[in-house]
Amino acid sequence: MKPIKILLTWITAFTIFCLSGLSGCGGGDKAATTSTTPTTTTPSLVSIAITPANPIIPLGLSQQFVATGSYSDGSSAAITKDISWTTSGDASSILQTSGLASSKAVGTDTITATVGKISGTTKLIVQGPYVNAAAGGNHSIALKANGNLYGSGLNRTGQLGDGSSNDRAEFTAIGTDNTWSIISAGEFHTLAIRKDGSLWAWGFNQNGQLGDGSFVDKMIPTKIGTASWIAIATGKSHSVGIKKDGTLWAWGRNFYGQLGDGSVVDKVEPTQIGTLKTWTSVTAGAVHTIARRSDGTIWGWGYNSNGQVGAGTSTSVLTPTQIGIATWVSIAAGGSHSLAIRADGTLFSWGANDEGQLGIGSFSDKLSPVQIGTTNTWASIAAGGKHSVALKTDGSLWIWGDNKEGQLGLGNYQSQPSPNQVGELKIWKNIFAGQFHTLGIRSDGSLWSWGRNLEGQLADGKKISTNQPVNVP
Repeated sequence: MKPIKILLTWITAFTIFCLSGLSGCGGGDKAATTSTTPTTTTPSLVSIAITPANPIIPLGLSQQFVATGSYSDGSSAAITKDISWTTSGDASSILQTSGLASSKAVGTDTITATVGKISGTTKLIVQGPYVNAAAGGNHSIALKANGNLYGSGLNRTGQLGDGSSNDRAEFTAIGTDNTWSIISAGEFHTLAIRKDGSLWAWGFNQNGQLGDGSFVDKMIPTKIGTASWIAIATGKSHSVGIKKDGTLWAWGRNFYGQLGDGSVVDKVEPTQIGTLKTWTSVTAGAVHTIARRSDGTIWGWGYNSNGQVGAGTSTSVLTPTQIGIATWVSIAAGGSHSLAIRADGTLFSWGANDEGQLGIGSFSDKLSPVQIGTTNTWASIAAGGKHSVALKTDGSLWIWGDNKEGQLGLGNYQSQPSPNQVGELKIWKNIFAGQFHTLGIRSDGSLWSWGRNLEGQLADGKKISTNQPVNVP
């Protein structure tokens, strides 16, 4: 036991020695023995902002929302964890954790992002899905914002492109491609351009108007050549187009020189018209054609018994002939008449006028352009079989000419020789005139139709003609 007593005495002494603060005992720095670890304060979430703010999307598309948090230390950062997304109504659905909203119906929803007790909101506005359309002889083609193409109406020669010859009273999808951008509808055939500039055609092909080198009808879109195109137009049985390089091409029926190549021989493939590379737009009537060059001049050719070419005579023209000397910004060709808007916003017409389609208050044909009224606020035009449609810069819709099928949309069946406003709304964005029917797209993306509907061209599912605009479902 004696050795243990000595050991305890030594330990006691060592302890007293070190507590005295003398060096040599290790860790003798007084400051080090009294220091503490600094406390880090996490900034708290103050508010949430959602972007994009109040977006507008067409029905059928989706919108990705992002939540950004603002914190108590003045910082901000995107929030990706512990967040919950909700939508208030029936216009959309949203993934709770990702903020991806899918449109379901036309309307407005409130989108909310929540983290704990903090939330932020914005509006999601879902509009109608239509961005473009075309009215043919007795069929209609519509382009939705998602790039899909749809057709309704007469389809006995495959002009709807759905692979059948069955008429459709409602819009039916034309294949599954979603890259369509430009469309044009003739009497019994249809042309369209995809976003890559490729040209496609389908429908009646008796005169080679499809441009595929044959006279065989096509029930589905068929690619025409490999060139890149920027504009197309379809007449009764002929087609015209402008390539990316500004050259002008035509094909199909040519009995009256409507192709403009100086002959009266049909062409089953696109044939270049002249050598110029300055063409910017083109429009086709039943058997005549009007085109615009980059300098603002317009040129006409083809059948001209009513003066629809605008050259001042009633003799058919086989090659492009200049119409007046003005600077023009917009052109439209109907059955046997033509329309154009001058650079100063004034509107002119020429050609057949038996139903008042020239809009000049009388029923006499005109061999060269005559002004319609004195208004200089015209924005866009469309010409049908024997009726005309125009929009003013304020978004109002005006119409005149033949109305036997209710294609003027005025609630009656009386032809009108002067422009009449359709309703009082000023929200029209695009207009399209067929043989006996009319289509219009409003600024909210909704599509409206009126006129003849016995073949289902109004796409409302009823096959009943109407003399007032009806909303296409």
